[in-house]
Amino acid sequence: MAGAEEAGISGLLGQAARAQDIGFDGIWSTDVDRDPFLPLAVAAMTTTNVQLGTGIAVAFARNPMTTAMAANDLQEMSDGRFVLGLGTQIQAHIERRFSMPWSAPAERMSEYVNAIRAIWRSWRTGERLDFRGDHYQHTLMTPMFTPTPHPHGDPKIVISAVGPRMTRVAARDADGLLVHGFTTQRYLSEVTLPIVEEELRKVGRRRADFTISYPGLIASGSTDEELTRAVSAVRRQIAFYGSTPAYRHVLELHGWHDLHTELHRLSKAGDWTTMTGLIDDEVLNTFAAVGEPTEAGAEVVTRFAGLVDRFTLLTPYPLGDEAAAAIVAGARAATARA
Repeated sequence: MAGAEEAGISGLLGQAARAQDIGFDGIWSTDVDRDPFLPLAVAAMTTTNVQLGTGIAVAFARNPMTTAMAANDLQEMSDGRFVLGLGTQIQAHIERRFSMPWSAPAERMSEYVNAIRAIWRSWRTGERLDFRGDHYQHTLMTPMFTPTPHPHGDPKIVISAVGPRMTRVAARDADGLLVHGFTTQRYLSEVTLPIVEEELRKVGRRRADFTISYPGLIASGSTDEELTRAVSAVRRQIAFYGSTPAYRHVLELHGWHDLHTELHRLSKAGDWTTMTGLIDDEVLNTFAAVGEPTEAGAEVVTRFAGLVDRFTLLTPYPLGDEAAAAIVAGARAATARA
């Protein structure tokens, strides 16, 4: 729900409905400065056909039971349109912001997903809840705390990943992969997709039954001033992502080892202005589709058709409805021509 932070809580009431009217197929709610589930409760009541998902909810900030409950409620409220997107965040945030334990993120995420599925299965079938893992144990469920059944089934679960280990977890345990926004066309085709296809083969799953969603960066606007502001915001976002050690593999693939080292050093000093200045046009255009709205929408199709199943606009700046609609129209027109 891009722009919600600028609009405030009251703005959520109309934002989801406008996104549906513009022509978006889905809406993702982020776990940044708001709880990711609450905006989707509003969206469930103000939309009728768009998919609704958390992109992402920080798994390790919550336990599987509380996440299972929130997801089940949203699946019911939306008449089966909800997708549970989960991500790990990084160790510092889990331990120091959320005061929660951190260990072996790939193994913990795998267990987390399977714990949620066990909880949902217990609610759906009435079988005794008896999940015992290395990180999570759920062995108590009484009728009083069992949700009333609904006809919409369990939500799909998608996992956000950048590195190979978490990508394998997604392909093995989840219904889809939510590619991190700090990903390029080359990284997708040379690293991510081969891992997904290999892991799916190992567990006997079909690629057609696995959804790859990509929230890709777009720098666009209806006026020159808006475009300039968008480019600046996207450079800043790339610099932030590029400073994170867990995402350095993407920069390294492109030969930008030194860029990560310098961004990481500057982030430790809190020098975000200098960091943003290090993102030159080559880096910017590698990570983002840049241009006027129709052009940017067409560029998305050129880059990612055949690589991903769903593309989400990642816009770390206010994007007006007119520009958003033009991006969607540009993408649809390019798809029709392809």
